[in-house]
Amino acid sequence: MSIQSMPLMPREKLLQFGVEALSDAELLALFLRTGTRNLPVLKLSQKLLNEFGSFYHIINASYDEFCQKPGLGTAKYTQLKAVVELSHRYLKVKMTNENYLTSPSLTHHYLANRLMDKDREIFMVIFLDNQNHVINSEEMFIGTYNCVEVHPREVARRALQYNAAALILAHNHPSGLAEPSQADRILTKKIEQVCELIDVRIVDHLVIGKGEYVSFAERGWIL
Repeated sequence: MSIQSMPLMPREKLLQFGVEALSDAELLALFLRTGTRNLPVLKLSQKLLNEFGSFYHIINASYDEFCQKPGLGTAKYTQLKAVVELSHRYLKVKMTNENYLTSPSLTHHYLANRLMDKDREIFMVIFLDNQNHVINSEEMFIGTYNCVEVHPREVARRALQYNAAALILAHNHPSGLAEPSQADRILTKKIEQVCELIDVRIVDHLVIGKGEYVSFAERGWIL
């Protein structure tokens, strides 16, 4: 094989065509940097993806499960967790510089990035000013695998503390199915009623599943 016909290594491929051109194995290889004595890094990456099943399962593997694999260990485990948190913070900062009404997809992406891999239900609130810019976002309530106890008055109290004009509500379904329950709809209505008393709008309530979400606003369920 001539030099010209040799496939590009992941780093060169990224520089030439952009990060979107990389396969999952190539992206993971860039993160790992080195392989093992018997496996070059690209083959090791593909082997790990096959064994774990996906990036999702690699990222959410326990410390023991992750470190028992050849080529992995404490350094890469901590680095991976740092990379995931870096992506969360990057999206949060980016979101605060956007107007929600002109970039709802960014908000959906941020919430999916934040909630999709959680193994218990978490109820988040994004606080908006009167120009629909993000003031802050908080994981306000943490529950179990299939439920979370939410206090509407506490949501309203927090909105007043931030002097928020509007809220975006969100929670995840660890089961993976994003379809809202009747309890989700009743809770949203209660929060709407409490926040109406303090002149704070509910813009949307998003339920995050595995690779899918449901928007109450898109369904016409928000007043």
